This record gives sequence, C-alpha cells and structure tokens, in this order.
Amino acid sequence: MAITETSGKTRVSAALGREALVKWAPLLVLLVLCAFFALMEPRFLSTRNFARILIAASPALMVAIGVTFIILMGSIDLSMEGTVSVCAVTFAFCFLWLGGTLASWAWLAIPLAMLVGAALGFINGLVHVKLKIPSFMASLAMGFVGTGLAMVMTGGDRIRIEDELYRGLLTERALGFPLMVYVAGLFLLVAWFIQTRTTLGRNFYAVGGGEDLATASGLNVNRVRIMGFTLAGVFFSVGALLAVGRIGIAETATGNNFMFLSITAVVVGGTALWGGIGGVWNTLVGVLIVFVIGNGMVVIGLPGYVQDAVLGILVILAVILSTDRRSISFVK
Repeated sequence: MAITETSGKTRVSAALGREALVKWAPLLVLLVLCAFFALMEPRFLSTRNFARILIAASPALMVAIGVTFIILMGSIDLSMEGTVSVCAVTFAFCFLWLGGTLASWAWLAIPLAMLVGAALGFINGLVHVKLKIPSFMASLAMGFVGTGLAMVMTGGDRIRIEDELYRGLLTERALGFPLMVYVAGLFLLVAWFIQTRTTLGRNFYAVGGGEDLATASGLNVNRVRIMGFTLAGVFFSVGALLAVGRIGIAETATGNNFMFLSITAVVVGGTALWGGIGGVWNTLVGVLIVFVIGNGMVVIGLPGYVQDAVLGILVILAVILSTDRRSISFVK
C-alpha cells in the first residue's frame, strides 16, 4: 500500500513539474534570448530597437491570435495568407473610393474590411463543418482562393495608401512607440476578454479538451467551430489593416509569410496543437520570441537561414514539451 501511494505521489509530482515547465518555459526562453542578444550587442535593449520589434510584430500578433482560437479547439487554420490579402486589398480599394482619407468617409473601409474577414472565416468554418472536410485542408483551400481573389482584384498591381492620418499608425508615437503598437495591445485585451470572460471563449476550451465530452454535455460543437473560424477571420483582417498601415501598400503579397509566423508563434508560445491548453498571452510571448530572434540575428549580423533553423528547433522543442507521448499510441 505504501509503495502504491509513493508511486502515485511521484506521478503527481512529475505531472505538476511538467505542467509548470510547459507554462513558464516560453517566457524563460524569451528572457534568455533578450539577455543573450543584449550581451552580444548592447543596442538591442534600446527603446528604438524594441519599437522596431513591436512594429514588425503587431500585424503578426493579430493573425496569431486568430489562429490561437482555432488551435484551442483542436483544429488548424491555414487560410490566413489569403484572408489577409483579400482584406487588405478590399480595404485599400474602399478607402480610396470613399475619399482616400480618414477625415472623409474613408474610415468606413475599416469595419468593411473586418466584415470581409468575418465572412471569409465564416465560409471557412462552414466548409469545414458542413462538408466534414478536415480543417487544415478546408482552410488551406480557402487560403488559395483568397490569394487568387486578391490577384484578380488587383491585377497584380499595388494599391498605395498615402493618407497621413492613417499612416499615423506608424509615424505618430507615444512614449517612443507607434500608435499601431497600442492598437495591437487593445485588440490583445479584447481577445483576452473573449477567451476568459465569455461563453464562447470557454466553449473553445471545452471543444479542444474533448469534443465527445463537449457534445455529451449539450454543447453545439459545430456552431462553436464556425464561430471560432469567423472570429479568427476578424483578427486576420485587423492584421491586414495594421500591415497596410505599416507599409502603406495593399497587394496580393500582403499576406505572405503570415502562415509560418503565426503558427510558429502559437506553438512556441505554449498553446498545445491538440487543443484545450494555452491562450492569447502565450501567443504574445510566442510572437515576441519569433521577432526577437529575427531582430537579434540582424543586430549581431547572422544570416536569415540561421533564424529559420533556430525557429525550427524551438517548434520541435515546444511540441515535445507540450505532448505526453506516453498517452499517444500513434503519431500521425
């Protein structure tokens, strides 16, 4: 009896230790990276450099937050590149058509772009749920559709947004940081509120923790999934708006590379690919890790392929830490 109790306590202690490691490892990695790059190059710790990191990270953070809601449900969304491109191009066309400045009716292009993102996300979720197509395949196809639609809309051209008020997202600063950083912070708080203070947010965890159990408890899993994809589309559109504000251009390529950045950030931040574990604060840490690595590599003069290798290693380590492989009999 004593041996059984001792072994039980050992297993509990090991589980608690593993849980603590998974919870705090991403933050520790971020702090270690910052300390390392600061030792290599003191300029890394300057306010100007931190502002540079946050400017680059803001659009990706919005896209990664959208992905977080999907992964919490145990699904995956690969449509972000097409959705971002369509939302960016739609916003730019409408913005110019409505006057080309926020001082006129052009501000209406902002909610319109968000509605387009929501519509694309809704269609994405509908295809996944109603046609019973795996989420990664349905969303990947929708991503290709979005990229093609953006190409048709632009004809391969770039649409420039030169309104000083809108570009103020990048050029106007408070406490040394551009306004777009504060906008991203505001939407991060909105995402946190949805995740922790709404029924929908709790349902994401319920579905990710066990779809059969959620269904047995009376939860409409299909509706939750569709709403999750719709919400993700809204955050993808916010990422598109910030991306246009950052570079002043909307084009088919606006959404390029968001797939790699967002999913890498979510996984490295500690949100489990299997669903039910993690959240938007994990994603914030993951995004910062990705962009601190990118910025630090540049500051100390290392080539870009080293950055990709480091990120790949971090993704593998994150998956290893977040997975109890003893409970998995087959790895797909």
